[in-house]
Amino acid sequence: MKILPLNSIAKKSGFVLLLVLMTAIGWIAASFTAETQEVDISYQRYFNDNYKIFSLNTPAGITFAGEKVPLEIEDVRESLDRELLVNTYWQSQGLLFHKRANRWFPVIEPILAEQGVPDDFKYLAVIESGLDNVVSPAGATGYWQLMRETGREYGLEINNEVDERYNVEKSTVAACKYLKAAYARYGNWTMAAASYNVGMYGLAKQVDRQKADNYYDLLLNSETGRYLYRTIAVKEILSRPAQYGFHFRPKDLYQPYETYDVKVDTAVSDFTEFAFQNGINYKILKILNPWLRDTYITNPDRKTYAIKLPKPSETGMVPYELRPEQKALIDTLSSDSIK
Repeated sequence: MKILPLNSIAKKSGFVLLLVLMTAIGWIAASFTAETQEVDISYQRYFNDNYKIFSLNTPAGITFAGEKVPLEIEDVRESLDRELLVNTYWQSQGLLFHKRANRWFPVIEPILAEQGVPDDFKYLAVIESGLDNVVSPAGATGYWQLMRETGREYGLEINNEVDERYNVEKSTVAACKYLKAAYARYGNWTMAAASYNVGMYGLAKQVDRQKADNYYDLLLNSETGRYLYRTIAVKEILSRPAQYGFHFRPKDLYQPYETYDVKVDTAVSDFTEFAFQNGINYKILKILNPWLRDTYITNPDRKTYAIKLPKPSETGMVPYELRPEQKALIDTLSSDSIK
């Protein structure tokens, strides 16, 4: 019998051990992979059974501002379908639209009625700004996204101290003036709405070029081409939220601010002091009066401004509880903050 050297035996033993180890690892890996695949298959099956995305019915007989939307035209129907899908399945945006509408529609609706503008135009403010005081890259500002020149043309004060584009009541009046002027020019509210996006001159240019004076017959740029359909889709979804999968409890919706007005016809040197003197802080003053663009107003013309302050309420914005040091500061203040 041949006796192998010890180092040869050790090498063979090591090889056998390595082979056994690799086999064991391979078996474990195969078992784990099989188990993982089974879990993945089960998960995918559950997903397929429970996750559903539905197409939407196109509403019949829909109108905007009392004017019929011609859904019998294929591209009109498909354009509205696109905006219904986008705005239904962009759920976070839809939720915010519903919540904010509960706060701001009660402010906007009576102004539209008073100005003789159809109620449907409140949805224009929704698609313009999301009912938020935003500023576009082009400089359009506020709930109605008015440009500086347009705002001034329709009666708004816009300067470094006061910008009434941020005032929802006054900017709504200005938007109404524009829309009535556009209606007088084009003879229907649909074209007036389109001109709000592209401008009266821009729309008139396309009317002359294409020899068509109906929004649904015009080929417009992508943004304006979608503009009215977005407005109509938002009207449909906000008017019938449950049909589009949006469900709310009353407490989920943003409540209207309960306020009263303080008339100021002088300069105010420091709005922080002004806020303290009226039992609130500067933040609350600015939330309620975003049109105040600086910490003071010089008011050289002695105009009368209505500054909103919160009423005590369990559901609305309550007056701010001043800290002791703030109360002490008020005691030291004279009337110098209001001159």
